[in-house]
Amino acid sequence: MSISLDIRMRQGDFELDCALSTEQRVVGLFGPSGAGKSSLLRVIAGLATPDNGHVEIAGRRVFDSATGLNLPAHRRRIGYVFQQARLFPHFNVRHNLAYGGWFARRRPSRARFEQVVEMLDIGDLLTRRTAGLSGGEAQRVAIGRALLSDPDLLLLDEPLASLDAPRKREVLPYIERLSAESALPIVFVSHQLDELLRLANRYVAAVRNGRIAFSGPTAEFLARPDLLGQESGPQAGVLLNVHIAGHDPEHGLSVLACDHQRLFVPQLDDHAIGEAVTVHVRARDVILARRPLDQTSALNQLAGTVVDVHPDDNNYAVDVVLDVDGQRLDARITRRSAAALQPQPGQRMVAMIKSLALAEQAWQRLDNL
Repeated sequence: MSISLDIRMRQGDFELDCALSTEQRVVGLFGPSGAGKSSLLRVIAGLATPDNGHVEIAGRRVFDSATGLNLPAHRRRIGYVFQQARLFPHFNVRHNLAYGGWFARRRPSRARFEQVVEMLDIGDLLTRRTAGLSGGEAQRVAIGRALLSDPDLLLLDEPLASLDAPRKREVLPYIERLSAESALPIVFVSHQLDELLRLANRYVAAVRNGRIAFSGPTAEFLARPDLLGQESGPQAGVLLNVHIAGHDPEHGLSVLACDHQRLFVPQLDDHAIGEAVTVHVRARDVILARRPLDQTSALNQLAGTVVDVHPDDNNYAVDVVLDVDGQRLDARITRRSAAALQPQPGQRMVAMIKSLALAEQAWQRLDNL
């Protein structure tokens, strides 16, 4: 799937001026509230008309101010899930789902209907009125309705923003499953970094003040505190590609293979041995040493080579970039620690990471993108 757009649109004092081109199937749009993420999604969907520019989806141009082309929303083949579920209160769940089929190029088969119902685990809800649904249940129904419209592209506009923490934990696995089991292109909007890392761990476009400030690999984005913003800046770090090497139920741990080195993390019950995942390692959680230590509580000690050393924007920190078996690992240490260790490019060092520091990180399967 490809998205190509270059648009300008003024809304009062706010100007949206965005250019983006990517072939990635899953795209994360990240930025603070008011940055222009939802406005950009509305432009893609045909719910807002730019002043000038173009929008192209999968090689099909749907808007072009130069030629006067502006396909209406219902002809763009796009499924849209809003922050609020927006279900029809006079329909039950089954009829809300069936409504999506009215906009499909061909009516969804019974098998397709059942597949969507099973994927979202909403079979027990089919006869219920929408007023009796929880927020998480309503969002799952809204996603199902969008899928049954047979879209070429699915837009998810902060679908978890209106939910409390328990309901977010309820819905997020279903969106992950959708990403894993479907070939459908998805644009996922969020201002929460943990959501983004679970759903768009390959490609991110960062929106700032109506502009695309960055577009590219999620790993590169994650290493840029300036792009993460004040709230998420402390989460800056890297994504390590690993696979599940084993489980240690006696101690409540799982073992991850990072090439020939090992990481121990709190047990991942829903991940099978051999499964490839990414692990988010925050730079602030990494401790550096000149050699391995044998009397420490830190189970994880990864040997690597210093690639770069540079001062952080703060006046007390230094960022050290390591190469660990071909993967980047960042460590943020104090200037005092840097003065004591004297890290230099080419120097071998050991990165220590507490297993508990990885307890609540985003575990994203790699086989879904």
